[in-house]
Amino acid sequence: MTQALQRAAITGDDFRYAFRAHPAGVAIVTADDGSGPVAMTVSSVASVSMDPPTLVFSASALSSSTPTITRVGTLVVHLLSAQDVELAKLCAQSGSERFGPLVDWRRLPTGEPYYPDAHWLRGKVTQRVAVSGATLLIVEALEGKPRSEGPRSEPTPLVYHSRKWHTLGERSVMPERVSPFCLVYGRDE
Repeated sequence: MTQALQRAAITGDDFRYAFRAHPAGVAIVTADDGSGPVAMTVSSVASVSMDPPTLVFSASALSSSTPTITRVGTLVVHLLSAQDVELAKLCAQSGSERFGPLVDWRRLPTGEPYYPDAHWLRGKVTQRVAVSGATLLIVEALEGKPRSEGPRSEPTPLVYHSRKWHTLGERSVMPERVSPFCLVYGRDE
């Protein structure tokens, strides 16, 4: 049985197909190593630890932003909501003007570029792990967008699934599991 499992191989296309069924939150990572600001849209951000607050994401070697992002000591991760979908598309498009005059962006007092309308976390890169075709970056969060600057209501999440942008709302909430009839009414029917 072990030999059969070792011989089983999955192709890149099979792997990609499997992940098309796995929805992911959407984020933008921004950084500047002194040669100008860069940004990339990612769907690989995950929380790792609460103490210290740590996250991880993957930067593809195919992105022109990756060399800068993997060199910097600090960067900004923006966790996007549905209202940020156009910014997510902009930062996902190769060659787009992500920091042009028509885009609302600024610099934090520490120098990192960021998009003030999105929820953001500034962090220091604590580890870089090279993986075939990508780099995993482990980031310790140092500060975040003040809660007082956040939306007054709960933001609508932005999700990337099967190569399409989606939102989550009340219609997407799964119903609570319904108790069996016999438990509700005390009968065994």
